[in-house]
Amino acid sequence: MNDVDRPVVVICGASAGVGRASAHAFAAAGYAVGLVARSDEGLAQTVEELLSYNVKTLAISVDVADAEALAQAAQRFEAELGAVAVWVNSAMVTVFSPVEQLLPDEIKRVTEVTYLGTVHGTMAALSLMRPRNRGVIIQVGSALAYRAIPLQAAYCGAKFAVRGFTDSLRCELIHQGSGIKLCMVQLPAINTPQFDWARNKLGKQVQPVPPIHDPQVAARAILSVVNAPPRELWLGMTTVKAIMGTLLFPGLLDRLMARNAWSGQMTGDAELTPQAGNLFDPVNGVHEVRGRFTRNSRQRAWALSASRVSAIVVITALLVALLLF
Repeated sequence: MNDVDRPVVVICGASAGVGRASAHAFAAAGYAVGLVARSDEGLAQTVEELLSYNVKTLAISVDVADAEALAQAAQRFEAELGAVAVWVNSAMVTVFSPVEQLLPDEIKRVTEVTYLGTVHGTMAALSLMRPRNRGVIIQVGSALAYRAIPLQAAYCGAKFAVRGFTDSLRCELIHQGSGIKLCMVQLPAINTPQFDWARNKLGKQVQPVPPIHDPQVAARAILSVVNAPPRELWLGMTTVKAIMGTLLFPGLLDRLMARNAWSGQMTGDAELTPQAGNLFDPVNGVHEVRGRFTRNSRQRAWALSASRVSAIVVITALLVALLLF
């Protein structure tokens, strides 16, 4: 494939974790890849890894919280790589802490990166795609966009906000008859470096609530929605259970999360000095696709569109009703 003919993807949060895994997935599929992250070191490592795919890449160091800088980067991607066909918003930061220990500037920063960073990326993508009336914007979400858990209130709030913003925009695009597609991929627990570099006030090492999945599982799911984007894709049965459980039994899940998700996010290791993490500045030396849970990570997961889950629920309810009456 000639470089002129290659589709172009831009990935925010591309220096590690799901974003970096997605860069590999899109490059392997023949895309020219635009990479956005704060860390020059992480971006350089990602670019080096993508050399083996023989596709054009461009890395730009940008904080997604800076709307103007991200908009300028979008214009540069378009000018140097070609028409952007797909934009993936994957950048995030979090703080592991009880709410009573959170500081206002910490909540603000999580919101600026995880929520507003997605908004800024979406608006930058729209500015490129609207003149052509085509393109796909993918929001990397989480089961936590539906089912909040303790000790990550700032992050859960930001993911809830992303879902609300995305739903509102989707309605507007439909009203306008736009050819631009919008999809949110809700992820389960993923083995990324965030559990080693996030700001942590718990005094213990943190971990995802099992079961844990490999970042490539998420990357494959993100790539899979490009050709026929569903409204949402729910990845992993834990995600399906969390979302459906919240819709049907929210109070019960509150109690289950209070009992299991508090200690479930901490390891039994020795006491850990609270760490500043990558909240305000990149932490170099740990930019990798995977975190430290590779041995326990699943390599596959069920993927269901939200509409398909709804159809299954309706059919099941009808069958139960027929059996009862």
